Amino acid sequence: MRRWGMAVIPVTSTGSEFPASEDRVPRMSNNISRLSIRYVLIAVVWSICFCLPMASADETDAPKKTLPLAGEVFTVNGHVAFLIPAQNVKAGSTVPWVWYAPTLPNLPSDAEKWMFEKFTAAGIAIAGIDAGESYGSPNGNRLYSALYEELTERRGYSKKPVLLGRSRGGLMTLSWAVNNPEKVGGWAGIYPVCNLSSYPGLSNAASAFELSAEDLEKRLVEFNPVDRFDSLAEAKVPLFAIHGDVDTVVPLEKNTGLLKSRLEEKGWSLELIVPKGQGHNMWDGFFQCSELVDFVIKHAH
Repeated sequence: MRRWGMAVIPVTSTGSEFPASEDRVPRMSNNISRLSIRYVLIAVVWSICFCLPMASADETDAPKKTLPLAGEVFTVNGHVAFLIPAQNVKAGSTVPWVWYAPTLPNLPSDAEKWMFEKFTAAGIAIAGIDAGESYGSPNGNRLYSALYEELTERRGYSKKPVLLGRSRGGLMTLSWAVNNPEKVGGWAGIYPVCNLSSYPGLSNAASAFELSAEDLEKRLVEFNPVDRFDSLAEAKVPLFAIHGDVDTVVPLEKNTGLLKSRLEEKGWSLELIVPKGQGHNMWDGFFQCSELVDFVIKHAH
């Protein structure tokens, strides 16, 4: 139907007719508004998907760890490891390294920064792997062997690192050392645990060995560093520790003191510094010990 001056648009839902001058213009305005909103939403989505920087798979999956000095964080057998490079290394030379433990989420910490700076300045790298609360168990030792292979076989580092255990890191480093004395340039400890019975106690350590506390006690001589030191004495591995005389967490007489006396019975020695009046604490003297640094530099090759 046509009328002069206007078009009539049939509306099937109601059967009524509305002049274009009264109905079509408002409808066009509403459609334009809806289209504008759609275009804005599409533009926002497009900018998010294609314009904004996105983290790559490598970035999102990369392990995270804060270190006291700049270094590399990577994984070995699915476990976080780190490597702080040495300074002033000659091209083509084999780089010596210190093997630090325990490498836990918050360790090593700024407390180790002073001695780490001394090591790197002397051309010695520092590395470690997070074996969790392994207490020197076979599973922990397997991870340690994997790190050793990564550093020595794939990266060309020295085959005889100096192991450095802080507190329960003593159990981890000593346990691996007694199994691999020919691969150890030396061992040093800062109030190190040497005796599972002393710390963390057999009931706490048993799960790491996948044993009951009773079974771990029966097989203690198979796993306990202070009972398995003969290989270190026979291989004449250099040993050093600094341990306070009032340590109640890791008592001197049940750990480093006991290890020293047993080594001496076998004709070998452990160089021991005993700060008077110091316990299991963050005293600077433990971490800024020039004798410890000199020991590491001497035996890292």
